Amino acid sequence: MPDGEKIVFCTGGGCTAKLGAGVLSRILEKLPRGEKDPNLLVGYDSRDDAAVYKITEDIALVQTVDFFPPMVDDPYTFGQIAAANALSDVYAMGGEVKTALNLVCFPESMDLNVLGEILCGGAEKVAEAGGILAGGHSIADTGVKYGLSVTGLVDPHHLYANDAGRPGDKLILTKALGVGLICTANRVGEAAPEHLAGAIQSMTTLNKTAAQISRKYAVHAATDVTGFSFLGHLHEMMGGKLACRVDARRVPVLLGAWEAADAFLYTAAGQRNRNHTGPFVRFENVPFAMEEILFDPQTSGGLLLAVAPQDADALEAELKEVGLPAAIVGKILEKEEKQPEITVIF
Repeated sequence: MPDGEKIVFCTGGGCTAKLGAGVLSRILEKLPRGEKDPNLLVGYDSRDDAAVYKITEDIALVQTVDFFPPMVDDPYTFGQIAAANALSDVYAMGGEVKTALNLVCFPESMDLNVLGEILCGGAEKVAEAGGILAGGHSIADTGVKYGLSVTGLVDPHHLYANDAGRPGDKLILTKALGVGLICTANRVGEAAPEHLAGAIQSMTTLNKTAAQISRKYAVHAATDVTGFSFLGHLHEMMGGKLACRVDARRVPVLLGAWEAADAFLYTAAGQRNRNHTGPFVRFENVPFAMEEILFDPQTSGGLLLAVAPQDADALEAELKEVGLPAAIVGKILEKEEKQPEITVIF
């Protein structure tokens, strides 16, 4: 594309386009399971970030797929964000990216240079991840959608499941929240340029460095925070067996997100998150805008790590040293009868 030219093709996308967690759960529950394979270490029934299949005692495949419509107007930036988001699931499982395949839906009537920019942005992020872009699949469609099918490798003995946290673990979030609110504000012309730039910088940052640093420490569980929101993914981490307490004052928030929430620039996906996860959450003196940030669907969000308490401070410090807005945001507790699964204080 010529310098300065920008195609406006964003009508709302990213992880706000995901089906709601409640609807998805009801559908998946009805699927036939087939015979259990002991080598399938993680499947869709665990609500984890990717599938994991053991090949040898020390090697397992990590497989994931993610694609969505644009949430920003610039095609190259959209390609970067979509790829970073898809690659993130491998990092959330403790793995390393090896190969990726493009997934493309594109209107035949649209300028193919736009598609070229999207694919260039995606290819750049695959290369940054240390992976190989090995092919893909495309179809003609009425709208633009892009993402990746990604394969990684992980040592089964050092696999990060999302629900293996332990009472006493500290919760560390590696990226700031609020990209859904800021992108919504941008679509209606209410986002300051510097706020959108901050959201884009966050979404195009791979979770590779955070994952590599985390492997030095006793991380018991991990997930990446995407469309189901911080609280939605935290709910999945508790797995009905644990509880947690979150200090919302410590949660990193992108500049502009609070203003967008105060202006009621919510997404339908955010309200679906509240409807699904809200019954498991008790808020104590939390401003409503902060509640919305915690329910906000994230695109290419950060990692949420359950870390042994003796390692949490050192891990937080090392993540901050490399420029990540990481913070200890809460603690996992024993689940007691009649106790809310998630308590959020402010």
